[in-house]
Amino acid sequence: MAETKMHQNYINGEWTGAGAASRNINPSNLGDLVGEYVQADAAQVDSAIAAARAAFPAWSTGSIQARSDALDKIANEIIARKEELGALLSREEGKTRAEGIGEAGRAGAIFKFFAGEVLRLSGEVLPSVRPGIGVEITREPLGVVGIITPWNFPIAIPAWKIAPALAYGNCVVMKPADLVPGCAWALAEIISRSGIPAGVFNLVMGRGSVVGEALLNDRRIDGISFTGSVSVGQHVAQACVSRMAKVQLEMGGKNPQVVLDDADLKTAVELCAQSAFFSTGQRCTASSRLIVTEGIYPMFVEALAERMKNLKVDDALAAGTDIGPVVSQAQLEQDLMYIEAGKQEGAKLVIGGERLKRAAEGYFLSPALFTDTTPSMRINREEIFGPVASIIRVKSYDEALATANDTPFGLSAGIATTSLKYATHFKRHSQAGMVMVNLPTAGVDYHVPFGGRKGSSYGPREQGAYAKEFYTTVKTAYTLAG
Repeated sequence: MAETKMHQNYINGEWTGAGAASRNINPSNLGDLVGEYVQADAAQVDSAIAAARAAFPAWSTGSIQARSDALDKIANEIIARKEELGALLSREEGKTRAEGIGEAGRAGAIFKFFAGEVLRLSGEVLPSVRPGIGVEITREPLGVVGIITPWNFPIAIPAWKIAPALAYGNCVVMKPADLVPGCAWALAEIISRSGIPAGVFNLVMGRGSVVGEALLNDRRIDGISFTGSVSVGQHVAQACVSRMAKVQLEMGGKNPQVVLDDADLKTAVELCAQSAFFSTGQRCTASSRLIVTEGIYPMFVEALAERMKNLKVDDALAAGTDIGPVVSQAQLEQDLMYIEAGKQEGAKLVIGGERLKRAAEGYFLSPALFTDTTPSMRINREEIFGPVASIIRVKSYDEALATANDTPFGLSAGIATTSLKYATHFKRHSQAGMVMVNLPTAGVDYHVPFGGRKGSSYGPREQGAYAKEFYTTVKTAYTLAG
């Protein structure tokens, strides 16, 4: 039976709000209502910001052990409930059950990591160039942080923003993607029982035009951490810079996967299939440009097309499903638009690209592969964010590297090769924030920095110990010796 509970916003330690609500629909089964989620208005956002601001002095200077304990409690509950949370994620976003459970487990691991980071924040004591004076360099919390998260990782991305924010003593007002509020609400419910004081964490669900704009333009918000589209990210940056707020942006990608003649064919095919099509291609680190040298090109195209024939597209929660549905009607239409654009520009659609019917009505699309493409085609320039990949044929490693770097984005890049020479050169000369050798471009650890270059990222890196660069501010203090 469909869930009909009305899920409220969490403000100043209380569940609150009524009135307009969004309907969270399962993309694998359009007749399945995941739940209804209250839409915050500007007044509720104002209340959440006020609560966070009021809670900040005590939280930012209080016991770090209490902070660590709270984050560890959150982590333990997420990990204990990862199958339940993973199923919810798959139901509302469309990842397969295995991927959903994996993402939920990762969210728990992130909170566990930052429960330790609370106790590891260090500073420096240096001598001054002036005799008799000491210098201390310390990090302090940024303040009240607005967190705006996307729909494609509805529990992992909130976790890797919320956990460091709280760990370093900040207070949080979070706006999840309006399309998939279920996991964010479940995470907020876990946080609400962690012992964190009222006002330290607040959840405000709703439209970006209302909730997001209120966060961007309120001077009580000291920083914004945003993950989403390039166009919205640019707007976020402009709004923050105009009032001198700190800003962290993770945006788009048009990630290259290079396959050289000396690559192991089986390895190359599998990592390209995973990078391009798993999670329905709805990952900012997905590889949508497969850059293949001419010696291996015919064998690679044939082998990848054969691998794609064996990918099962079905209900995200069904056993044996490799690829779930596209997240929404709008995203499906965008994917189909790019597939048609590829055809119109002269690319050859080798396999896939068709709307599929399954037992229940959903947004199912067969993975699409283009060949005979050129770097200038739209399908090789613009982020599609779906299960669509194109192959670019090149003559040499040098041409492959130049083609890989010929993009306004720079998030993730991969190379399949057995040559240490080429692998080493690619790692140094790829214009991407993350480089993978004989591994899928999608899939990163939670304890290392995440982020890109050029149009993909702006501001400090996310995740791992590098998260402190955004969520803290540096203070230098001088003391005259008695």
